Amino acid sequence: MAGAEERKARRAVRAAQEQFEREQAKVHEARRKAFAEARDAGLSLRQIGEEVGLHHTRILQIIRGE
Repeated sequence: MAGAEERKARRAVRAAQEQFEREQAKVHEARRKAFAEARDAGLSLRQIGEEVGLHHTRILQIIRGE
């Protein structure tokens, strides 16, 4: 029985990790898009950075998808 329980636990861990990675990718893309839209609306990279507490060079990296 321990073998079956271990397999079930391993599947659950893999499923949770896969879900986390999917959701993380969606969140990253939403943030990238929001930063790009803010820039298109006239905010500078520094202004966006000030709003979210990141350096302006990091904002540019995020917008570029890096």
